[in-house]
Amino acid sequence: MPSAHPSARWRPFAALLVGLIAVSFASTLIRLSQGEGAPSLVIAMWRVTFAALALTPFVLSRHRATLAALTGWQIGLAMLSGAFLALHFATWITSLEYTSVLTSVTLVTTNPLIVAVATPFLLRERLSRVTLIAILIAFFGGLIISATGDAGTAARQDAPLLGAGLAVAGSFAVAGYYIIGRRLRATLPVLPYIWLTYGAAGLALAVLVTVSRLPVAGLAPDAYLWMSLTGLIPQLIGHSSFNYALGYLSAAFVSLTVLAEPIISAILAVLLLAERPVAVQFVGSALILVALFIATREESRSAAAPAG
Repeated sequence: MPSAHPSARWRPFAALLVGLIAVSFASTLIRLSQGEGAPSLVIAMWRVTFAALALTPFVLSRHRATLAALTGWQIGLAMLSGAFLALHFATWITSLEYTSVLTSVTLVTTNPLIVAVATPFLLRERLSRVTLIAILIAFFGGLIISATGDAGTAARQDAPLLGAGLAVAGSFAVAGYYIIGRRLRATLPVLPYIWLTYGAAGLALAVLVTVSRLPVAGLAPDAYLWMSLTGLIPQLIGHSSFNYALGYLSAAFVSLTVLAEPIISAILAVLLLAERPVAVQFVGSALILVALFIATREESRSAAAPAG
């Protein structure tokens, strides 16, 4: 759904860049929260609930008519999208307890392959040969990053395979979130959509926290600070920027952009968590950047085609 105005074509790409930088802070903020004793499921719940509550005044003041006109189909898709988002955060945030930031983030951002396979069937979006090649290049770069072994430490080192498995599960879940978001964003403005989705995810995670009898009150003050920043920066700014872009760009391209997240996350982990990538992982990072350059040019051509 590209914009008809050439001057506005840059906005979805700018939103992706802002979103990419914002979400790259997530793993570091989560590890800082875990270091203060915050349970992973509580971090996940706090993250999406904080974002939903922050959006509530804006949505209720500006989009009452949109909310009143929601169909059962739209509400159902928003709830399903929220469920996928809740599963994504529950699995991925927990994975950071067991493996390094670089490995966890690289594995969880392999979702473009899943999106690329699913979107032609579920969304009827044709995937160009150039974009498919870019996805394969980026995926190979991700394999190099994650397969080189020692990339840092984890909060608990007793089950690194469990950490990897949880990150992969998070990748499948976020792929479902992107695919549903692409479908629903075609019918809803971004603010009502993300408010419904974040709210549904928060409710689902609140149930998991309650059933698991995890403490929400009584944590260290710094834990609440880091969790709130996780809700503000990666979620409210980062994911909301991605959801804005989904209204204009293909789900495959948006999910591909997220493959650059491990690079920025790794830099932040080096600076703030003292994790040290090995030299060959820079080769994988370079491949991801090349793939993003190729895919961005291809998506720009596709967006400009209707106006030409």
